[in-house]
Amino acid sequence: MIEAQDLRFAWPTTWGRGKPADCVAIDRLTIAAGRTVFLHGPSGGGKSTLLGLLAGVLLPHTGSISLLGTRWSDLSGARRDAFRADHLGYIFQQFNLLPYLSVLDNVLLPCRFSALRRERATQDGGSPGAAACDLLRRVGLAEALWARPAAQLSVGQQQRVAAARALIGRPEVVIADEPTSALDAALRDSFMDLLLDACRASGSTLVFVSHDERLAARFDERLSLSAINRAASSETAEGRS
Repeated sequence: MIEAQDLRFAWPTTWGRGKPADCVAIDRLTIAAGRTVFLHGPSGGGKSTLLGLLAGVLLPHTGSISLLGTRWSDLSGARRDAFRADHLGYIFQQFNLLPYLSVLDNVLLPCRFSALRRERATQDGGSPGAAACDLLRRVGLAEALWARPAAQLSVGQQQRVAAARALIGRPEVVIADEPTSALDAALRDSFMDLLLDACRASGSTLVFVSHDERLAARFDERLSLSAINRAASSETAEGRS
């Protein structure tokens, strides 16, 4: 489902001075279809950068990364956007909901940009709207909130809307960046049940990033970014020396 080979990425240095150091340097990474993967690592270790590369939002400076056998670097910007909309759901750490749209309209956004996701949502619920309502019920968001602008919701409520938006239309890959950070223990557990069950029911591959290593046992695989990222390993070694 996801494959990276000789992956290297560096952010520009301040004012463009000097050669930028790699923040991601991964020789090989393979994630099989349908697997749930827990990814962890220290703050500043390159987790968010790696997720951007996996999602095709960032392109590597060298090496390649592919989703469903398609290399992101082989696609134009417009085709990357379309391919991402068809095949990938993303739960952002900062949610990235459109604040002026209603809860329901936010969940339906992927169906507006992807005919494939719209077709799958129709298969699931009879219509995209019905599928969106079903997901909102499953994430535990009261129906009275569905017509409200997203900006009027609490942080925890927005997080659940973001999850429903990522899951609608059964994308092949779901990427979740610290999605439980704003939830209390009870809501965290119910959210994890929903997310894992939904991904397994649809056969979606899940890449889940969190600092909460207590969640790792619920996943098929546990992956340490420090173990696979040579750039992070080099920085740690230099710091210890």
